[in-house]
Amino acid sequence: MKAIIVPKPGGLDRLTLVERPDPGAPGAGQIRVRLHASSLNFHDYGVVAGRVPADDGRIPMADGAGVVEAVGAGVTDFAAGDAVVSCFFPQWRDGEPAVADFLGTPGDGIDGYAREYAVTDAAWFTKAPAGWSHEEASTITTAGLTAWRALIVNGGLKAGDSVLVLGTGGVSIYALQIAKAMGARVAVTSSSDEKLERARALGADFTVNYRTTPEWGAAVAEWTGGVGVDHVVEVGGPATLTQSITACRIGGHIALIGVLTGFGGEVPTAFMMLKQQRLQGLVVGSRRHQLDFVRALEATGIRPVIDARFPLERIADAFRHEEAGKHFGKICLTF
Repeated sequence: MKAIIVPKPGGLDRLTLVERPDPGAPGAGQIRVRLHASSLNFHDYGVVAGRVPADDGRIPMADGAGVVEAVGAGVTDFAAGDAVVSCFFPQWRDGEPAVADFLGTPGDGIDGYAREYAVTDAAWFTKAPAGWSHEEASTITTAGLTAWRALIVNGGLKAGDSVLVLGTGGVSIYALQIAKAMGARVAVTSSSDEKLERARALGADFTVNYRTTPEWGAAVAEWTGGVGVDHVVEVGGPATLTQSITACRIGGHIALIGVLTGFGGEVPTAFMMLKQQRLQGLVVGSRRHQLDFVRALEATGIRPVIDARFPLERIADAFRHEEAGKHFGKICLTF
């Protein structure tokens, strides 16, 4: 089968298309999946660029979507022909968070889905939403589920709430769509007026260009009448957290889900303490969360926004497109 590997020390120019042995038939409790799509995430970029340590020759990509070709003995949740999508934490099936590393995450600690076939434990996948393309389904694993958990599972979002999403990448656009489907009001930030216009077309109620309005936190708070938003989907990290605290109401919820501006930095603890806000770090979610999310997607009619598609052999070009920061929504690989 065809597969992409990341030779050490990583780097987009070192990504290599190779032939790997076919994984064969599924054993008891396993499924064989013909993979057809993956989608890019910042975590994947860290692996392929060599910023996240990985074994030599690792197959990247945490997200994988395709069709079940065969099932092993004892598998009852799937049948041949089912469209499926992978789980980010295969070992975290249900309950409270059970992992604090990426040792079991496909594309990082173990081989991922930049390949044509996979044979895994059946619980490593869920069914994809009915009628979705493989490219659409591949956006669920990381970006979609992160937004779902931030707002619904941990945030308890309800109709009439106000939400701030930072930027227009995969997680943020999913968060915008989920929030609007739940009857919330949404503010969006970006450095691009063109992207802000597209966000308004998706339902954004308030937009602010953080380049031209450096104190965008105050602008968002003013939009709410000075109260502040109920939820912030914080993808930036240290360089944006102070503004997010400013934008958030007293007692509000800030979901810290990204480190786009760095892995560490000063946190204005006194400011956050006075506002009695809840800052919660999270990484994607469990298989149970994904099952609930898929059901919600089917019920609401939400469909992901896909910015661009690249064939598997052009994976380096796909990551260069992500690196340029010009995308709106998700970037997908097809194979």
